[in-house]
Amino acid sequence: MQLVSIALCTYNGEKHLVEQLDTLVNQDYKKLEIIIIDDVSTDGTLAILKTYELKYPFISVHQNEQNLGYIKNFEKAISLCKGDYIALADQDDIWELNKISIMVNNISNHLLIYHNSEFITETGKSMNRKMTDIRNFYAGNNSNIFLLENCVSGHAIFFKKELLNYIKDFEAAIFHDWWLVYIAVSTGTIGFITDCLVKYRQHTTANTNILRLDRKNAKRRDSLLQIEKEYERIKIFAGYPHNSFQSFKNKLLRLVNLRMTSYFSISLAFFIFCNQSELLYIQKKSYLSKINFIIKYTWGYQLKKKIK
Repeated sequence: MQLVSIALCTYNGEKHLVEQLDTLVNQDYKKLEIIIIDDVSTDGTLAILKTYELKYPFISVHQNEQNLGYIKNFEKAISLCKGDYIALADQDDIWELNKISIMVNNISNHLLIYHNSEFITETGKSMNRKMTDIRNFYAGNNSNIFLLENCVSGHAIFFKKELLNYIKDFEAAIFHDWWLVYIAVSTGTIGFITDCLVKYRQHTTANTNILRLDRKNAKRRDSLLQIEKEYERIKIFAGYPHNSFQSFKNKLLRLVNLRMTSYFSISLAFFIFCNQSELLYIQKKSYLSKINFIIKYTWGYQLKKKIK
């Protein structure tokens, strides 16, 4: 039996943490270590973690000296894992007790696998929806699928530790789960399991702009920032040294760069349209919805810059 590491990151998660921890420590796969990094919580999270650490010798709790943010916090947690396999965990979900066993039995020759999840409300009530209701899952080795979108959530990821040999650092411009799956699909194959192995809690988030003042202009500024982030992400993806389909990625990067200096990029729209079977594979949308996405995506930087 090989060692499996669970990397759990916490921050002010006391409300649902005990429920999640109970599903981790009671997995039917028994050769586990649980590495927990707390990102300087100000509530009772650390006290809960210390209680579990005292009770379960396979739990190791660490607290950062300063807040790192979730991407760098997961990078740190993963770096401390000693297992042959690594699973990621969020602080407020509910795992099926046979999740790890199923993942170990199904990873086979893949570098990374992931699973379906059931959506639940903040109070834990089923929403009668699952991840595959809104996203197409992908298995294989075509990294083009993940250039524009990602269907792999961090809480569903399970990978071989050897994947870390291909990762120098986690990129701050890319979500950690997106980066992990992109590296895995670029250097090996990924697979998925249709079973819902996690109850994925959905929160009602408060709008920090309570009076919603200047909401229209704020939305436009956010749209401009999104264009800049997408360009940076595709630039990083295209520059990854183990890439296949390199000419495809270079062309997409050139076209996205063109959008940064234009009002509307017809060439980018045409490229995405012609390659929608890859670039829009993850979208579980109608044909017209995909056309609408292409139009919005290729609307130019310069026009948005005027309203920054």
